[in-house]
Amino acid sequence: MPSFRTPLACAGLAAAMMLASSPLALANGELNLYSSRHYDTDERLYSDFEEATGIKINRIEGNADELIARMQAEGANSPADVLLTVDTSRLERAKDAGVLQPIESDVLAARLPDYVRDDSNQWYGFSQRARIIFYDKNDVAEPPMSYEDLADPKYAGQICIRSSSNVYTQTITAALVEHLGEEEARDWATAVVGNFARDPQGGDTDQLRGIVSGECDIAMSNTYYFARAIRKPVKGVSDDLDMIGWVFPNQDSYGAHMNLSGGGVAAHAPNKDNAVLFLEYLASDQAQKYFSAGNDEYPAAPGVGISPSVAQLGFFKPDDVDASAIAANIPAAQKILNEAGWK
Repeated sequence: MPSFRTPLACAGLAAAMMLASSPLALANGELNLYSSRHYDTDERLYSDFEEATGIKINRIEGNADELIARMQAEGANSPADVLLTVDTSRLERAKDAGVLQPIESDVLAARLPDYVRDDSNQWYGFSQRARIIFYDKNDVAEPPMSYEDLADPKYAGQICIRSSSNVYTQTITAALVEHLGEEEARDWATAVVGNFARDPQGGDTDQLRGIVSGECDIAMSNTYYFARAIRKPVKGVSDDLDMIGWVFPNQDSYGAHMNLSGGGVAAHAPNKDNAVLFLEYLASDQAQKYFSAGNDEYPAAPGVGISPSVAQLGFFKPDDVDASAIAANIPAAQKILNEAGWK
């Protein structure tokens, strides 16, 4: 069976262990964090960093677009030191908006694979979610084994999926643009629209609920929504887990698409050194384990164990296409989705 893996070699990882390093022990001051991550389990990340470093974290939370717009409006007077957000498209949006700055960090270079880092070192991915295919085991004898298979006419009227305005839809389409080219990606999107069981609606958990309710037989969702339903009760999903099967797509080709959660140092960070230390901490073994155990995500750094709920999904080959390439394809993906009539 293929295994979840990242391409970075393990040599040099020991040298990058953050919590044992002297810079953390000697740091002090404050860190102003703008974050669109809304997970209670992240509290442990922040408190452990504060305890280890003496750096006090001041948080401002909101959705990504609001935070990016705020940083733009604040300009050179912005107090922001770090922006944390979810998905490659939003990280790239922040970069394009000029609210991030490139940084140099030997720790991040050693800890994180190239494909989860921005080419110009303005943003870094710290956790991953595989975007995979779920299906009703009672109704689907031959589930789609690839993203391309979702376009097969035999699945007409069976697919539940998110809207074209959703960043996850945009990034999987952008990844297919990278792998297939724009023309084939457009044909794919048009055919998938023809296979919809209903108009796109709701979040990833709602797509899983659609399988349970019988509205659809096939859905696409990030893994952490399903793993969360394994770990704790999720209404409309957890009581019927046995009826839901899953496929890690494209295991014979480029692998399963990975969405990133990540961040970068703000363009006018008043506490830049502390900001870099915080990003380096997020790449540490301790923080990487929190991402998996607390929020059912996959670590971005290699060699870090995953939580039992995530492990139950099995091992797989992830797509290691460069996240910067996906980000560059977002405008083309949006155009394709609009032309396909993907609501």
